[in-house]
Amino acid sequence: MKENRYKILLIQPTPYDQHGILVKKKKLYFVGLALPLLAALTPEGYEVEICYETIEDVPFDTDAGLIGISSMGHAVMRTIDIAKEFKKRNKTVILGGYMVSLMPQEAQKYCDAVMIGDSEETWAEMVRDYAEGNLKKVYRKKLTKLTYPIPKYELILSKKIGNFLPVQAGRGCPKTCSFCSIYCLYHGQYLKREIPEVIRDIRRVRELGFKQFLLLDDNIFSDRDYAIELCAEIKKLKMYWMTQCSIDIAKDEELLQMIASSGCYMMSFGLESINRESLVGMHKAWADPDSYAGQIKIIRKHGIDISTEMVVGAEGDTLSSIRKTASFVADNHIAVPRFYILTPIPGTEYYDEMKKQNRIYNTDMYSYNACEAVHVPKNMTPEELTKAYWDLYNEVYSIKSILKRTLFTTAFLKRPYNVMFYFFVNLFYRSQIKKGIVPNII
Repeated sequence: MKENRYKILLIQPTPYDQHGILVKKKKLYFVGLALPLLAALTPEGYEVEICYETIEDVPFDTDAGLIGISSMGHAVMRTIDIAKEFKKRNKTVILGGYMVSLMPQEAQKYCDAVMIGDSEETWAEMVRDYAEGNLKKVYRKKLTKLTYPIPKYELILSKKIGNFLPVQAGRGCPKTCSFCSIYCLYHGQYLKREIPEVIRDIRRVRELGFKQFLLLDDNIFSDRDYAIELCAEIKKLKMYWMTQCSIDIAKDEELLQMIASSGCYMMSFGLESINRESLVGMHKAWADPDSYAGQIKIIRKHGIDISTEMVVGAEGDTLSSIRKTASFVADNHIAVPRFYILTPIPGTEYYDEMKKQNRIYNTDMYSYNACEAVHVPKNMTPEELTKAYWDLYNEVYSIKSILKRTLFTTAFLKRPYNVMFYFFVNLFYRSQIKKGIVPNII
């Protein structure tokens, strides 16, 4: 097949499961924004094709001359394998995403160029260099302002995706958690888009026939004035939406009411742990686990359902505290809980801490999957941590716990459609867990 140098293939790889099998799904609900955004940043004259490997096969026989591959979490292993295959086929391969940004020297072994950090001001430059035969090894430029054109959502509408699309409000995070890749990339920097630009993208989502969207931001409500103005504008659009932020949003009920009245019905919170010592060890001492239950109750009172992400294996964790986490999740009726084993990812402060203390148990970073211990915990063995993690997942996703957290709640009477969706998500996660597969966001 003749190569088309004016065609670009952008790929979001799917991860391998614990058995080395590609994670595949019939539908991708949580669609990434990166690829439609890169398509919008591509200079005129280029054809762009997008591939989400979770729901489709990578077209290795493509005639595209330029291949861009993202890297998210432990899917980086698949990123590398895809890159190797395209290099065998003499394609020009570009790697980007946060895992590549954390380990650019390692990533360079498998591609022609790496994109480090944000691509708003480097993607078009890279494409032009490629066209002129002057590709650099590294593209990196720190953003001082977050602005970009409307993502090319139209390129993914024919795919098996859910009933909402992503829209970004801000990037980065003012928090400084040591284990977090966001902090290691942005070091407390947080950039907000102009509100008219955010609303422009939401309008585009509505024009395409969607009634809801996912507002992407690692801590959208850290700027109260911005949040109030944004919610006021969103309310005018009569859309439903989801987002994530810090649990301390519960301290501002006035803002919570504005958020809920603007159409927000689901929030995701990175609680990390119910153990204070563990939070302090992760540089998250500002969080108060003793207040979590009350804060969750306040948020739910305003008609907002709750999803959480938590980690096990931190400094204060014990086998007992991990078992108590299951009761915490059930008692607080958390609709969709997810868990990860605290993993020292190269490039993070937590990795440096564990390496300095000679506590890296597994040095093969390409085997890291967030469901097997790779460091030596303070209060248990790595093997005990891995077992406790799976025991936690099996307990939380028991039929009894699922019913208690979803159908047997007051939320079911008020928002039955949403709760039924959470119920079926839980059943799907349960089926995955029973196969020894860690649930991924769907």
